[in-house]
Amino acid sequence: MHIVRFADDRDELHCGLIGDRDPDGGIIAFDGISRIADLLALRRTEFDELVAKTATREVSHRAGDVVLLPPVDGRSEVWAAGVTYRRSREARVEESTERSVYERVYDADRPELFLKAVPWRVVTDGEPIAIREDSALNVPEPELGVVANRHGEIIGYVVVNDVSSRTIEGENPLYLPQAKIYAGSAALSTAIRPASEVAEPGALDIGLTVRRNGTEVFGGTTSTAQLNRTPDELVDHLFRGQPFPDGAVLATGTGIVPSMDFTLQPGDEVRIEISEIGVLTNRVVSGQEELAWLVAAADVPGARARR
Repeated sequence: MHIVRFADDRDELHCGLIGDRDPDGGIIAFDGISRIADLLALRRTEFDELVAKTATREVSHRAGDVVLLPPVDGRSEVWAAGVTYRRSREARVEESTERSVYERVYDADRPELFLKAVPWRVVTDGEPIAIREDSALNVPEPELGVVANRHGEIIGYVVVNDVSSRTIEGENPLYLPQAKIYAGSAALSTAIRPASEVAEPGALDIGLTVRRNGTEVFGGTTSTAQLNRTPDELVDHLFRGQPFPDGAVLATGTGIVPSMDFTLQPGDEVRIEISEIGVLTNRVVSGQEELAWLVAAADVPGARARR
């Protein structure tokens, strides 16, 4: 069972459950809840009880008749953690002119955390991700995303692509916001897998495939077992400094980083799969103009389907 956020043919917003029991993609809408933010106001026990109760109700919508939206809204935010896998530390050291900062943060008590996106800038499965035109090296970063409620409790998981500009970050670590935060740099899978249904979040397989003109040009695998910090530890640090009234999504870092001779190109297809959580597939475009439709979609969700 997964949780989805969607718009109907009248651009009215809903949240609901979608699962395997209905082969036609039936969605069971939550009663009186139209925002993910409303779900994230609940305590973990209340959330789990609501999901279990809703799962017994009848299907209200068909996936083919609605527009599936990124599962983040309201005053929520998407954050990310860096250098949480050994491979990520090695890659940052390789690309950076200031290598020691990445070596130190890997073993430090305090993790690297940074804002990735506000809800209206997030794209989802089937929508384009973007690379910056002023960066020569651009890469996907497949990551397990944890969904935390306003109380700092992990209630679910998503697939995240933390698209990054290696050229810009490598020039100077202080350029991190420019390398990480831009139009089309944050993608989330359409569905949240409830934490109650994931027995071992510390043992999930993560796979990445990049195809160009139908041919695989890069692939890699890792496991959340390779994380240097637990998701609970990362969420704890995130919530220490500020409130998240509508919860937050935190990407836990990547363990798959291409070598320095690889970069994404417009037209590439990036596919990320995390066992038990889901799949996220996006086509690559170049430049912020290709994501200009996000502005209109912030107020009219159906614009995502009509773009």
